[in-house]
Amino acid sequence: MRTIIGIFFMAAILLAQNPDFSVKEHPPTDAVKPWRLSMQLWTFHKYTFEQALEKTFQLGISWVEAYPGQKLSDKFPDLVFDHNLPPAYRKLAKQWLKERGLRLVNYGVVALPNDEAACRKVFDFAKEMGIETVVSEPPEEALNLVDRLAQEYKIKVAFHNHPKPSRYWSPELVLKAVSGRSSYLGACADIGHWARSGIKPIDALKKLKGRVISLHFKDLNAFGDKKAHDVPWGSGTSDIPAILRFLAEQKFSGVFSIEYEYNWTSSVPEIRQCIDFFNQQAQKYFPRQWKPLFARDLSNAVMNKESWKLEDGVLTLLGSGNIWTKKRYGNFILDLEFKLAPETNSGVFLRTGSIENWLHTAIEVQVLDSYGKCPPDKHDCGAIFDCLEPSANAVKRPGEWNRYTIFCRDNKINVVLNGVPIIDMDLNLWSEAHKNPDGTPNKFNTAYKDMPREGHIGLQDHGHPVWYRNLKILTLD
Repeated sequence: MRTIIGIFFMAAILLAQNPDFSVKEHPPTDAVKPWRLSMQLWTFHKYTFEQALEKTFQLGISWVEAYPGQKLSDKFPDLVFDHNLPPAYRKLAKQWLKERGLRLVNYGVVALPNDEAACRKVFDFAKEMGIETVVSEPPEEALNLVDRLAQEYKIKVAFHNHPKPSRYWSPELVLKAVSGRSSYLGACADIGHWARSGIKPIDALKKLKGRVISLHFKDLNAFGDKKAHDVPWGSGTSDIPAILRFLAEQKFSGVFSIEYEYNWTSSVPEIRQCIDFFNQQAQKYFPRQWKPLFARDLSNAVMNKESWKLEDGVLTLLGSGNIWTKKRYGNFILDLEFKLAPETNSGVFLRTGSIENWLHTAIEVQVLDSYGKCPPDKHDCGAIFDCLEPSANAVKRPGEWNRYTIFCRDNKINVVLNGVPIIDMDLNLWSEAHKNPDGTPNKFNTAYKDMPREGHIGLQDHGHPVWYRNLKILTLD
C-alpha cells in the first residue's frame, strides 16, 4: 500500500511541476517558461495552411498564430483558413495541429467591426479552435462591443500596430483605445513595424507596460525605413537582448510570434537562428526546461568517429555504429522526430545500463518502416521491441517526418506517435526473462521489471538510412 501511495504521490508532484504533462499527447517543448515562442503563419504565407504547419513542425515550435485568408491545402484549392471555414474542415485543421503537437493560440490580424453578429462569428470560431487571443485593429466605434465580447468569451483582443499612419501605429494610440477598458484588451506589439515607423521598440514597450498581451517579434536591418527587412534576431537594429531583459523584468508572460518577412521561400535557416538566439537569451532570466539531447557539435555523445552528423538541425546516420548520450537519465520525457527511407530499421534506446551490453540492458522503442501494416506486432514502429505491440499503426510513409514523445516514469513507459497514444507499459508486469505477460517469448536475458531505471539514451544504426531532428529532453527527477 505504501508503495502505491508513493507512486501516486510522485505522479502528483510531477503533474504539479509540469502542468502540460500528459502521456496521451505531444507536450509543448518550450525551452523556457512562462514565455512561449509561436509561429505567425504569415511567415509562410506563400504556402498553404497545411504546409505552413509542417514548416512550423520542422522548426520544433509548439505554438501557432494563424491569419485569415491562407489557402487551406492543395487538396482543397477553393478553401481558406479563417472564421468562415466549414465545421468539417475546422475538424481537419485540428487534426493536422494535433498530429504535429501544435497548439493554435492566436488568430489575426482579423477585422472586428462595429457589428455584433460579425464579431461573434470571430469569437465563436476562436472558442471552438482553442484560440486565446484575437489580434485585430478595431475601429473606435467598435471598442465597447469588442471589450464586452472579450469579457463574455474570456478571449483576449490584442491591438496590432501596422506602420504609420495605420490606426494603432504608435503606443499612445493603443493606450488611448484601452484606457478605462478591461484587461482583456491590450497590445499585440509588432516591434518591427514600430522600428519602420521610427519608434524604438524598447521605448514603446515601456509606455505600454502592463498592457502587452503578445508580440510579433522581429529584428530589422535598418531603423526608420519602411523598406527595412527582417534579419536573424540579434543581428539587426532593434536591440533584442534589451527588449527581452525589459520584458523579463516586467514579468511579461505570453506569446512571442515569429513573423519573418524576408526570403519568403528560403527563410527556415534564418528562423532557426532566431529560435536559437531567443532561447539563449531567455535562459538568462528563466531556468531552461526542455534541453537539446545532443550538443550541436555532438560533444556530449558517445559514438564512433563520423558515424553520425548533425547539420542544419538534422541528425543523419552515416553508418558504423549507434550514438549514445554521455549522460544517464532516469525519469524524463523525450521528444524527437524521425524520417525513414523504405525498409528502414532503427530504434530509440532508453535507460541503457551498459553501452557495451546494450541489447540486454536497454529498452528499445522500435523505429521501422511498417507503414500500412495492420494490425501491428511487437516488431513494428512504435513497439517496445519484442515485448509490447503498439495499440495502432501511426507511422507515416517513408520520406515523411514522424514525431515521437516517450515518457519514462519509474516503472511506466508511454509513447505517443504522430498524435496517437500507442504504448502504455508497466515494466513490473514483465517479471520473467525471455517471457512477456501474454505468454509469448522475448529475446532478453533480463526481465524488464529488473531493467535499469536509469541509463544512457541511444539511437540505433541498423544498417539503414534514418534521420532525426528536434531531439529534446525534459528531466522529471
